[in-house]
Amino acid sequence: MKSTGRKPGLGISLLARLELLLTPLFGSIRNPFHHLGALVVYFFWIVLVSGIYLLIFYRTSLAGAFDSVERLTHDQWFAGGVMRSLHRYASDAAVLVMGGHLLREFLRGRFRGVRWYSWFTGVPLLWIVIVFGITGYWMVWDQLAQFVAVGSAHLLDVLPVFSDPMVRSFLTNESVSDRFFTLIAFIHLIGLPIVLVLGIWFHVLRIRLPRINPPRTLMAGSLIGLLILSLLVPAESHPPADLMIVPQSLALDWLYLAVYPLLDHFPERSVWAALAGFSLLLAALPWLWPGRRPAAAQVHLSDCTGCGYCVEDCPYGAIDLVPRTDGRKYESEAKVTADLCVACGICTGSCPSSSPFRRHEPLTTGIDLPALTMQDIKQAIHTDGSGTHPAVLLVGCEHGVPVKRFSGPGLTTMSLPCVGMLPPAAIDYALRVGGFDGVMLGGCAAGDCFHRYGDRWTRDRIRRARPPLLRARVPRDRILMRRLKATEHKRLFSQLKAFRHRLRQMPGTEPGGDS
Repeated sequence: MKSTGRKPGLGISLLARLELLLTPLFGSIRNPFHHLGALVVYFFWIVLVSGIYLLIFYRTSLAGAFDSVERLTHDQWFAGGVMRSLHRYASDAAVLVMGGHLLREFLRGRFRGVRWYSWFTGVPLLWIVIVFGITGYWMVWDQLAQFVAVGSAHLLDVLPVFSDPMVRSFLTNESVSDRFFTLIAFIHLIGLPIVLVLGIWFHVLRIRLPRINPPRTLMAGSLIGLLILSLLVPAESHPPADLMIVPQSLALDWLYLAVYPLLDHFPERSVWAALAGFSLLLAALPWLWPGRRPAAAQVHLSDCTGCGYCVEDCPYGAIDLVPRTDGRKYESEAKVTADLCVACGICTGSCPSSSPFRRHEPLTTGIDLPALTMQDIKQAIHTDGSGTHPAVLLVGCEHGVPVKRFSGPGLTTMSLPCVGMLPPAAIDYALRVGGFDGVMLGGCAAGDCFHRYGDRWTRDRIRRARPPLLRARVPRDRILMRRLKATEHKRLFSQLKAFRHRLRQMPGTEPGGDS
């Protein structure tokens, strides 16, 4: 038996190696890289709670804004100071993790095809959060807030929004009124939070069972880390704003305020053009780089009973139950929305009719993929004919370790869009009829299924915790499921060898060649 063939792309390889560095510390299921989107939402919760505390003591007036923040920071450093720092660092963490989330989805190609919607709606979320942070800095009304306010006024004045130049409001200290702080407070405390919540809702609208809460250990660890940082490096204000002077030394928060230094070197219109161009490029990526679009799943009413298992298991909400149209005795039938289907095949694995034991020719099932039918799966479940034992069927995921790299006597490989596509009956068939001594499944890393829940549904079916159930008669010791990163082919290779060695020791396994 040997390992050869195609390797994962450079971006996927680098990403997988980086993520594997954290697996020994957190485990695969709790690896922070597997929960970036959920961590962003969690940091927003921290920002909300700490912001509510700060609001209790904040004064929305020209005279009271800076002084109230200073009293919070120094007079009650043990509470208000920590809360202010926590508010600041959680906001920064949200932007950092958002950037990581965007880059990770890009490298994994999860922005193409039907996933365009989540990617497209994620782009404005970036700018909503940035504007959120900018208005937060305004509310301190120190020299950094002055710098941001004047820069924002210059940016806004080139847009056909205001009848009078906004920059005139910041010519002198007297030109700034309390109404300005009331407006900023309204935008920061009411307007933008509502827009952000709606933006997140739209972002996950097409995702079934979205994960918006990270594991508790990550939540606790993140909060503790932010609290420690808040105690060691407390957030502090610059000197109070004075529009009669030009601030000379500022500690910029580059995650939120990186655009403002550009105004010292480029015209405002050029800065707007660069920001708009960058945003449009990001938003248009699904169409500029579309990739291959596989055919959507198809329903075969002759084998569909309307059980609804495919509806429950589809990670993308692409399947619905509708009233029966063929006059059969069942109440419902499955219907696929092609625009939402990514052709993961999980619905095939969830269909009770997906059984190679059935004698129909060609073999059909309630729902399957045109490019990989149940008939194709049945035909692939056969030994290599070498007579070598133990014979193993190695089933892999297209987004995990490429199982086609493995070859040798007694080994048959099958690559599926997702291991969740493999029906439990196919495992039974491989052991009883296909001539295999064992079946090994190589899915995506735990907590990081490319199609979100495919490996989990398969594991639950084998454990008889989710229908369709793997029959109790099937010996579980002849089934091995391993969930690994796409770069861990050596680890899968060694585990395959160990599995074959174990099978060789089992009663009922014919003696044969070396593994």
